[in-house]
Amino acid sequence: MVGLGPGDQEFLAGKTIEVIKMADAVVGYKSYVKLIENLVENKKVVSSGMKQEQKRAEKAIELANEGKNVVVVSSGDPGIYGMAGLLLELTPPNLEVEIIPGITAASAAASILGAPLINDFAVVSLSDLLTPWELINKRLNAAGQGDFAIVLYNPRSQGRREQIEWACEILLKYKDPKTPVGIVRNAKRGETKAVITTLGKMLQEEIDMLTTVIIGNSDTRIINGKMVTARGYK
Repeated sequence: MVGLGPGDQEFLAGKTIEVIKMADAVVGYKSYVKLIENLVENKKVVSSGMKQEQKRAEKAIELANEGKNVVVVSSGDPGIYGMAGLLLELTPPNLEVEIIPGITAASAAASILGAPLINDFAVVSLSDLLTPWELINKRLNAAGQGDFAIVLYNPRSQGRREQIEWACEILLKYKDPKTPVGIVRNAKRGETKAVITTLGKMLQEEIDMLTTVIIGNSDTRIINGKMVTARGYK
């Protein structure tokens, strides 16, 4: 199970490239497999669309049981909103699973914005496909009350428009409207677009599923055009 990071191959771990080259078969979401087309030539490739995670995991296990060396690919880090958990849940004890980390969207976006996650932070996905909104709401309130810097994954999709507005409304109960917010689209993926704004104005910016939103805490400042959260050094 490997993480492809944000997408550009220059950010792939050397170990990830090594195991992909050694693989007999590669399994993954079709958009992720496309990112490594040059690495999977002459290999068996199994790809499928959204919401087919369990079928992909089952196919990978089937191929491994046939004696093949199988690589399952995920974007970002496979253990952060990726397939590592599902794969471990389904894999029988006769098979060995190795998980190779990748750069997650939070790290990629933070590096573009400056250093907004230099102290404690929380990561919350606004997608309610697998997690009910009532629980997401609870987590947002807890993160806001705790004065965490907050990373929002999956902030808005074509069929899910209001959650980012609800999240902003929740966080404004605990954070100053002038709190710095960074919005990064396609982080480290060739056509990166980054905007630094405030919590009170963030909804005026373009936000979609390719976007990662980072909201600062009470110690986050803008220094020379970059978001910087104080670590506490004197």
